[in-house]
Amino acid sequence: MSSRAPDALWVIVWVASSLAFGVWIFVSHGAVAAAEYYAAYFLEKSLSVDNIFVFIIIFSELRIPGEYQRRVLWYGVAGALVLRALLIGAGVALIGRVDWVIYPFGALILLAAWRMLFGAERERKVVKEACNVCETWIARVLPVSPVLRGHEFWRRENGRLVATPLLVALVVIETTDIVFALDSVPAVLAITRNPLIVYSSNIMAMLGLRSLYFVLSDVITRLRYLRHGLALLLAFTGTKMLAGDRVHIGPGTSVLVIGLVLLVTIAASVVAGPPATHDSRTASI
Repeated sequence: MSSRAPDALWVIVWVASSLAFGVWIFVSHGAVAAAEYYAAYFLEKSLSVDNIFVFIIIFSELRIPGEYQRRVLWYGVAGALVLRALLIGAGVALIGRVDWVIYPFGALILLAAWRMLFGAERERKVVKEACNVCETWIARVLPVSPVLRGHEFWRRENGRLVATPLLVALVVIETTDIVFALDSVPAVLAITRNPLIVYSSNIMAMLGLRSLYFVLSDVITRLRYLRHGLALLLAFTGTKMLAGDRVHIGPGTSVLVIGLVLLVTIAASVVAGPPATHDSRTASI
């Protein structure tokens, strides 16, 4: 059996569970709520792929072997779920109290689209600097050992407790997820304001992220136009939020747009082939 087969199986299980949850939404809350859930889920799942680009940089820069990456990602995803719950609760409450906040949210989404399209090199530089074990801000807060031994986040050296590169990787993953959450949470709020749908779509999109990383890590950097497609999706949702009630775009239409954009960008990437300057660790990031 291929080493990726168990991860691929888990991806199938999580996607099937997510789709089944949408059926429950349909039965218990109606067709409109189900369409909102599927639109939000597919959008969040698409945007979570951008996390994988950053994971590749982090693990590559810190030289963390695959057998240690799973533990880091488990804690990273668990922390992200808690963070998303807090941000979603704050976002829903804020929109409920202050109607005009949708406009800054819409502008934030458009800024995220621009950053995804034109700021990839700067993002890579920032993440690489954050992964400099001995010079990162983490090293200013607590002692860090550049040597990786085993699965520990902490260990004792010369009688003192020091952090390992695994902890550095975890901290960088959690801090970068704050940026991702500031992009994706307003984006899903452009589709629905229902807290159940907003949070459940985020949960379902994040739960299979670890397995998805191991399935796609070897091939995702070859999809040269994927980030263009994700930027287009953000631009679409940002414009939808700014339009408000003036231009009604239903959740069913959103599902079709998301699916079409992903199919076209992936197909175009496959036809065009990998970038000419492809590097298996950091190309297209």
